[in-house]
Amino acid sequence: MVRNEGIPFDAGLVEDIRINLSAVERRVASLKGRRTVKKDWQAAWLLKAISCIDLTTLSGDDTPGRVRRLCAKAKAPIRADLVEALGVADKNITVGAVCVYHEMVATAVEALAGTNIPVAAVSTGFPAGLSPFHLRLAEIQESVAAGAKEIDIVITRRHVLTGNWQALYEEVKAFRDACGDAHIKAILATGELGSASKVAKASMVAMMAGADFIKTSTGMEKVNATQPVSLIMMRAIRDYYERTGFKIGYKPAGGISTAKDAVQYLIMVKEELGTDWLDPDLFRFGASRLLTDIERQLEHFVTGRYSAAHRHPMG
Repeated sequence: MVRNEGIPFDAGLVEDIRINLSAVERRVASLKGRRTVKKDWQAAWLLKAISCIDLTTLSGDDTPGRVRRLCAKAKAPIRADLVEALGVADKNITVGAVCVYHEMVATAVEALAGTNIPVAAVSTGFPAGLSPFHLRLAEIQESVAAGAKEIDIVITRRHVLTGNWQALYEEVKAFRDACGDAHIKAILATGELGSASKVAKASMVAMMAGADFIKTSTGMEKVNATQPVSLIMMRAIRDYYERTGFKIGYKPAGGISTAKDAVQYLIMVKEELGTDWLDPDLFRFGASRLLTDIERQLEHFVTGRYSAAHRHPMG
C-alpha cells in the first residue's frame, strides 16, 4: 500500500465542503432496496468480509491468554471443516489485523509471528483522546517500538466542534510523524461531531495531514458506524483521491455485528469507491462480534442449518 504523503493545509477547500444529508439518506435507502446477493455469491462476499476484519479486543480484563486465543482465531477464522467444504483451503484466508491496547501489542506480535497479519494498536489516549499531547505522541512511539504496524489514533473532538481545522491538521500530522513506517488510522468519533458537514470536513483534514485510513468510531460512543456517515466519508475519500492520486482506506467501527450488515457495507464500498477498495489494504471492519455471525452464515451455506454462536468462539 502506498503511504499517503498528505498535502498542505487548505482552509478554502475545507470550508467549501457542503453535504446534502437528504440526498445521502436517499442513496443509502436505495442500496438496501435493490442490492442483494445469494448462495455462492453470498459466501464469496462473506469470505471477503472476513479478510477485511480488524479482530479486536479492547477490554479492561484482557489477558495474554485471551489475546493469544484471539490471534489463533485471526490466523484460522473459519472452522477447518467449513474451509474444506467451501473449497478455500488454498486461499489461506485470515483476518485483516488484530487490534489491541498497547499493553498487549508485544503478546499479539509474538502470537502472529510468521504470518502477514499486522498488529494494530489503539493509541493517543483512546477512546477520549484527552491525555497530555506529549504522552499521546509517546504512546504511538512505544506501540511502534513494540511491533505495531498500524496505529489507530483518536482526534481531539473539540477541534472539529469549534471549527479549528488548522489545529486538527497539525495534530494528525504530528501523530503521523510519530508513527514512522506504521500506518495511521484516524478515528473521528463521528457520533460526537455534531453534523454531517463536520464529519466530511474532519475526514478531509485528516487525509490532508497524512492519515492512511479514516475510521468512524472508537466503538465506545453512543452512536458508532452508520451507513449515511460511511457514505459521506467514502465520498470524501473519493474526492481526495481525485485531487491527489492517493487512495485512503476506510474503516467503519462499532455496531457492525451481522453478516448482512457486512455485505451491505462491501456493496457500498464497491459502488462508491470501486473494486480496488475491496481489499484489506483499503477497507477494514472494526469488529469483535462480526466474525461469529459470518461463520454461522457460512455453516448454513454448507449444511443448510444454523448453528449456535458458541460453536464459533473468538478465543
